[in-house]
Amino acid sequence: MTTPPPAPGGPRPPLGPRDPGDAWVEAPTGERYWGRFGAAGLLALDPDRGVLLQHRVSWSHFGDTWALPGGARHEHESARDAALREAAEEAGVPAAAIVPRFSSVLDLDVWTYATLVGDVVTPFEPVISDPESHALAWVPVRDVDELPLHPGFAASWPALRELLPIRPALVVDVANVMGSVPDGWWKDRAGAATRMIARLETLSAGGVDAAALGLPATTWYPEIIAVVEGAARAADEANGGVRVVRAEASGDDAIVAETESLSGRGRSVTVVTSDRGLAERVGAAGGAVRSASWGQDLF
Repeated sequence: MTTPPPAPGGPRPPLGPRDPGDAWVEAPTGERYWGRFGAAGLLALDPDRGVLLQHRVSWSHFGDTWALPGGARHEHESARDAALREAAEEAGVPAAAIVPRFSSVLDLDVWTYATLVGDVVTPFEPVISDPESHALAWVPVRDVDELPLHPGFAASWPALRELLPIRPALVVDVANVMGSVPDGWWKDRAGAATRMIARLETLSAGGVDAAALGLPATTWYPEIIAVVEGAARAADEANGGVRVVRAEASGDDAIVAETESLSGRGRSVTVVTSDRGLAERVGAAGGAVRSASWGQDLF
């Protein structure tokens, strides 16, 4: 099948069947935006090499500029999934190499663009895997402003750059949160803890509203630590999205130790508990506290 040439200034039509999302959206003022269901891009951050950027080909919208790998969202596709898919299609980014940290959404009413910021946990070399790139390069954060940037990325980059040092963690006092609802948890503490950890896994995948954590942007994907003690230590293992700490003795002591360790590494720590004594110790260790009811509403 021969791919037709691109319209002047527009994205190249995709190989194979065209997705319904691959279309222009026109604002009442006349501006056009690519992606019927919005668009998304990935800002992959490697701790040693910087940010992965794409040098866009001349025929693309705002060609010959540098931007993030990204493109139109598919119908019913989440912004997170779209960003990872587009990065894989355009730059050969393996989804397993990225741990999402936060997303920021530009909402223009008629169209949205979501930027997913993710940490590179397994180093990889990007590969030009479609016709939309002149080049792909790892660019140190301090050097990004020196490049001719796509206007949209140039407008969002200062705010994104300010958020890059923030690495939130959510520590859950499972015993306290579990005990805040009289649902029979005392009959099977390990089973109740297993169910709560499963809900935390779902939260890990879907993210936490930024406002709930008191942070900027739209959605955050904090590291989630579930601390269990006593009979709940027999809870089933999580599937990878949640780190389970099985306290050998006091769960409170384990939570404070986690808070001190994370805060000492510059992490933004939120502990979910309604235990007043523990809350005071967490505050002294550098963490913030949210109540058990806050946690129940969240997960």
